[in-house]
Amino acid sequence: MNAADDKTIVKEYFNSTGFDRWRRIYGDGEVNKVQLDIRTGHQQTVETVLGWLAEDDNLAGLSICDAGCGVGSLSIPLAQAGAKVYASDISEKMLGEAKERAEAELGNTANPTFNVQDLETLSGNYDTVICLDVLFHYPQDKADQMISHLISMADARLILSFAPKTLALSLLKKIGSFFPGPSKATRAYLHREADVIKILERNGFSVQRQAMTQTRFYFSKILEATRNPS
Repeated sequence: MNAADDKTIVKEYFNSTGFDRWRRIYGDGEVNKVQLDIRTGHQQTVETVLGWLAEDDNLAGLSICDAGCGVGSLSIPLAQAGAKVYASDISEKMLGEAKERAEAELGNTANPTFNVQDLETLSGNYDTVICLDVLFHYPQDKADQMISHLISMADARLILSFAPKTLALSLLKKIGSFFPGPSKATRAYLHREADVIKILERNGFSVQRQAMTQTRFYFSKILEATRNPS
């Protein structure tokens, strides 16, 4: 299967069985133990990023692109904090859920702005571009293209997360314990941290902060990189 097939699989999955599964995981209703574990891990990743941005004390008015926004777990609190948020997702159903949640929490507001788009068709320039838990669905060559494209839109900073390729996680993936369940459905790709950093450095960015979220079934390396002075 090539990269185009991966994108088609991701889009179709999150517009069908995957939508119902991940809407529950990213919500606050009753879920099974595995889904609760993944919910906890994802929320920890979101909170880590929100904490980094809060430390900088300049969120109000900051333009942020949330690429692969899912159901709005990050976009909504960013908008609440005063950032101007441009949120996108490849799945029309996921984006529809994000809009509903934004309206419920923020009222009838034009912020965040939501659009159904894949990463390759995103355009514009933003103070910060954020892409959480998306690269897991794509192989390294495709991730290279995606990261480079996201960097081209970031005036100052890129924050992204990915499942790191380590011996332990590679073994978990091989035996089928990585994101278990009958509806896990998309391919699971691990990425070497060194490879991701090389992409950032090649595009003129340097890592400033990093963190690792690890629960039983959720693993996410988070990197914050900023543009080098010209």
